[in-house]
Amino acid sequence: MAIWLLPFFSVLLLVLSATWPVISSNSEGDALHALRAKLSDPNKVLQSWDPTLVNPCTWFHVTCDNNNRVIRLDLANSNISGPLGAEIGQLEHLQYLEFYRNSFEGKIPEELGNLKNLISMDLYENNFQGAIPKSLSKLKSLRFLRLNDNKLSGSIPRELYLLSNLKALDLSNNDLCGTIPSEGPFSSFPSQSFANNTRLNGPELQGLAPYDFGC
Repeated sequence: MAIWLLPFFSVLLLVLSATWPVISSNSEGDALHALRAKLSDPNKVLQSWDPTLVNPCTWFHVTCDNNNRVIRLDLANSNISGPLGAEIGQLEHLQYLEFYRNSFEGKIPEELGNLKNLISMDLYENNFQGAIPKSLSKLKSLRFLRLNDNKLSGSIPRELYLLSNLKALDLSNNDLCGTIPSEGPFSSFPSQSFANNTRLNGPELQGLAPYDFGC
């Protein structure tokens, strides 16, 4: 190549590089940043969530495993408000979701059902509305599910009886209706798990009434 052509190619590469799309090095970081963008954070708890970093493992309130995969989110008591975005379902290695005592609102996203490794989901004492997603029945590793003290309505999804590892459940202080499932782990949950749902009619009597009776 002639030496006089080198400056031309240098300029060409510079122009092309400016038009190339920016490729993120970590999809989980992208998902968390998209989640953050929808939230109000007056105390700047999420200020360290910088999408320009290689991965989110250095961010506050984020815990990763040895392979730099996000396995825990701790945002309890953080004065955060806004919707919980569908992006949360992209954190496929997540084991602990601790978002209790905030002001999250809107529906609990169906995409939470994608978190097959989830062990604990604590969304209590927020302002979630609407139905409990049936997709939560896909969380076969789930042991702790606490959705109490929200504004949830509708019936308790019958599919949740498939959660054979579920050890603790709290759905109290919502506006749930219908009957309480009686199969699977539901047979061992105390009545306090369902307290203060004025339209909830007690344990399901199979064959005698539809599960959504009273909704």
